[in-house]
Amino acid sequence: MPDQYAVIGNPIGFSKSPYIHGTFAQATGQDMAYAAIEGPLGGFAGAVDAFRAAGGRGLNITAPFKLDAFAYATERSERARLAGAANAMKFDGERVLADNFDGVGLVRDVAHNLNRPLKGKRVLLLGAGGAARGALLPFLEQGPGELVIANRSPGKAQELVAIAEAAGARQVRGCTYPELAGQAFDLVFNATSASLRAELPPVPASVFAPGCLAYELAYGKGLTPFLRLAQNAGVQHLADGVGMLAEQAAEAFEWWRGVRPDTRAVIAKLTLALI
Repeated sequence: MPDQYAVIGNPIGFSKSPYIHGTFAQATGQDMAYAAIEGPLGGFAGAVDAFRAAGGRGLNITAPFKLDAFAYATERSERARLAGAANAMKFDGERVLADNFDGVGLVRDVAHNLNRPLKGKRVLLLGAGGAARGALLPFLEQGPGELVIANRSPGKAQELVAIAEAAGARQVRGCTYPELAGQAFDLVFNATSASLRAELPPVPASVFAPGCLAYELAYGKGLTPFLRLAQNAGVQHLADGVGMLAEQAAEAFEWWRGVRPDTRAVIAKLTLALI
């Protein structure tokens, strides 16, 4: 019987994870099956208990269960602890290991696939929620020259700055959106939820430096208001989160199976033109 894996979320019909992991398994010769589970709201633990009892080996976790997965785990990686959330779990008897591969997947997409390393660069991160928390440690490991976290609530931005400083970083600062006036950055990441509502975070168009990469963490939305703002400001290098999606999946796959899949075919299949 193939080893059993799945993604759990609610709703789950939109998920690309079964296609991604099915492609990875076929390409690497892994004897595994991968399903999608629509977990009942308020019933995450019961759904995971049932999956484990049926022989499940690991799970990807999507909204709204990333906090539930973090709480369910018996052991959590540093990345998961920093994010306060988990997007992957692995089961080993009574042990439940949790990790968060969103940030490391994002960095790999930017540095490897897009060839835009963060080292020494001026980086702007919009938002201070779970997505931004997940990106914080992987960003800092790349050694940016400056990392600015902008958020509507200055207190939430400063929380992330405090976490970064506790980790030894000194090149991080937080601000509100109006305080970005007159500043420009080499890479700008939209980690807010605005694009999921077809809205624009209140960021001035002046934040995009010449040659800037504008990166939308949401995927499959086409030219979002954030990417349109960047395009209208003259930015030629636009990307959405499809590469991040594929790379975080590859990280989880390697964690589970011990083999790193090539992501290029998956990214090519799922990429939508940003027009």
